[in-house]
Amino acid sequence: MRRQHLYLLLLFGLLLSSCRKDEVIYLSDAHQVAPPRVGSSIEGFYLLNEGNMGMNRATIDYFDYATGVYTRDLYSERNPNVVKELGDVGNDLKIYGSKAYAVINVSNYIEVFDVATGVHIEKINVPNCRYINFHNGKAYVSSYSGPIQVNPNAEVGFVAEIDTTTLKVTRQVSVGYQPEEMVIQNNKLYVANSGGYRVPNYDTTVAVVDLTSFSLIKKIDVAINVHRLQVDKRGDIYVSSRGDFYHTEPNLYVIDSQSDEVKQKLDIPVSEMTISGDSLYYYSVAFKHSSGQNAISYGILDTKSKKIVSDRIIKDGTDRNILIPYGIAVNPDTKEILITDAQDYLVTGFVYCYSPEGILKWKTTGGNIPAHIAFVRKKKP
Repeated sequence: MRRQHLYLLLLFGLLLSSCRKDEVIYLSDAHQVAPPRVGSSIEGFYLLNEGNMGMNRATIDYFDYATGVYTRDLYSERNPNVVKELGDVGNDLKIYGSKAYAVINVSNYIEVFDVATGVHIEKINVPNCRYINFHNGKAYVSSYSGPIQVNPNAEVGFVAEIDTTTLKVTRQVSVGYQPEEMVIQNNKLYVANSGGYRVPNYDTTVAVVDLTSFSLIKKIDVAINVHRLQVDKRGDIYVSSRGDFYHTEPNLYVIDSQSDEVKQKLDIPVSEMTISGDSLYYYSVAFKHSSGQNAISYGILDTKSKKIVSDRIIKDGTDRNILIPYGIAVNPDTKEILITDAQDYLVTGFVYCYSPEGILKWKTTGGNIPAHIAFVRKKKP
């Protein structure tokens, strides 16, 4: 009888512990993927894995250049008391000062955490938030505003201004339908309005917001379904259009930030891009419903001449192993190129690191849909 009671007690204890999920500590998964390196102003980078919508699978990884160690799901380990961990669909990640800001789209908030420790600081609620940028102590977050659904009557989106000291929303301005990425130039905020929920009646504009008055001053007509924005050293703004996936091809346009007019159409399909020095690195995953296939390409554009200087970022043939390129970043110090692979969007993805010459240096497993990279700089003494 005593032995039977003991078994019952042990069983009860196991059932009780399995129900206490709030006390579970999640262990990260760390592996050395590269030789240790010191002497750089870049300490490492955070990587935000988007995770499939509705599955609460957004995670954050970290790579440390000094040790060469890549750590998966660092956020969960550092924040065991955060309910549901990071949330649903990580859409953007940037660092400003000592804080990192992860935009969690479907969960409707921005996760703010400490760059040095990865520990949670605050959640800022913004509905259907998309992308983030910073200027003079303020964060700017684009929002679709309404619920996640295709709707010909979808609401006009807005940009929320957040004070990076108090982490409170201070102002907001309406900009257009389903706003996406933003850049800042000459004290003006440029916002790509996609109109993606109103398909086939996409928005075609880039909104221009005066940051002093925080008011809309102009809309620049560019092309349908605009998405990505980058600005070069001369103030030229690069705008990607995703097209309509049927007849209108994706393309890249250039806006003159002095006149706020489109000055060039480059006839380059671009899904994601990043600028380092005078080089714009890009890739394209151009899907067509008519064929059901993706056309994948890579390239480097000279931002001075607006000419393609290379149609190959990867020179060793390993691009054949990348099923769906989904993120790109260039180390500001070493010019190493980082490209992520979402695979089929369902399984675990990969992170590739290439030399400036396009030769693979290392590869590692990321999370589900690895996407957004933010470099961590050393603190100045």
